Amino acid sequence: QVQLVESGGGLVQAGGSLRLSCAASGGTFSTFGMGWFRQAPGKERDIVAAISWSGGWVFYADSVKGRFTISRDNAKNTVYLQMSSLKPEDTAVYFCAADRGGWGSDLRQYDYWGQGAQVTVSS
Repeated sequence: QVQLVESGGGLVQAGGSLRLSCAASGGTFSTFGMGWFRQAPGKERDIVAAISWSGGWVFYADSVKGRFTISRDNAKNTVYLQMSSLKPEDTAVYFCAADRGGWGSDLRQYDYWGQGAQVTVSS
């Protein structure tokens, strides 16, 4: 069974930085597309960033372009989301997800999901 575990969430002041990590086990990580999604209370879960199995394709939501960076280390079965210049509107639960198809920006195509990590940005 594929399992994904997020870590690195927490409380940070506006303008600060956090790095989220997602450790994968139980599957062929190097063939999975990986994505980060977030969900604020009362809102739908939306994509934040995604990266293909090779790292050759990346996607960012317009709201985070220039501030967030997704990366992966296939040797460590880990995907990262470096978040900088954080804003209060970035506050959400952040979810890591894996796509057996290898890449994609639609949450409906993702096959495996972590439990989420809370990120709170204070003003």
